Amino acid sequence: MKLAERMSRIGTESAFEVLARARALEAQGKSIIHLEIGQPDFPTPQHIKEAGKKAIDDGWTGYGPTSGFPEFRDAIAEYVSRTRGITVSGANVCVVPGGKPIMYFLMTALLEPARTHQSDTSGGGSPIR
Repeated sequence: MKLAERMSRIGTESAFEVLARARALEAQGKSIIHLEIGQPDFPTPQHIKEAGKKAIDDGWTGYGPTSGFPEFRDAIAEYVSRTRGITVSGANVCVVPGGKPIMYFLMTALLEPARTHQSDTSGGGSPIR
């Protein structure tokens, strides 16, 4: 199977390159606090594991709405409004599986092809294709 040309541009995720370097330093006996990929360095708390099991037992096993369940979005909006002193509604909240997807969605929505953007992770401008 012949893949699209754009697939040749996929490289290693820079956060994983940093993780590899950090692990190499750990192997040398250095003490490292990992902040590179967002993976917690502690086990999942028991109450979270129990809530996940209960959700499965209660039938929450299908796909949810693209932007998140309305009740969850409303709870996030209420929290942000209360803790940041700004007014936010659930309609202004989008729940995604991590920071990178939402950054990609934002750039896709705002940047035209062949324009250059500045990224704090790339170290320079990169063309949008």
